[in-house]
Amino acid sequence: MSQLTEDVIREALKDVIDPELGYNIVDLGLIYGIDIKDDGVIDLVMTMTTPGCPATNYIKEGTYERLMALDGVKEANVNVVWSPPWDPSMMLDDAKRYFGFV
Repeated sequence: MSQLTEDVIREALKDVIDPELGYNIVDLGLIYGIDIKDDGVIDLVMTMTTPGCPATNYIKEGTYERLMALDGVKEANVNVVWSPPWDPSMMLDDAKRYFGFV
């Protein structure tokens, strides 16, 4: 069993792509928090680029499935929140460059 860390989880979640933007949810800044419990439970807080995002369920389900595929994860809780609202400043530098924000 590999060690579950926030870095391992974030790296795995780079496999989850926002279908509208064609970019991963980590670099887009959609992951707000990761809580790793000792019993293999992951509580993840994330957002979407807009409250009316038509891909919300698709992204949430993809996030859940990717978390459950990690060694040592027994349960994953993916919670979508709208506060604080997402904005492009939350993107990591690679994503900002990709989208022309820097």
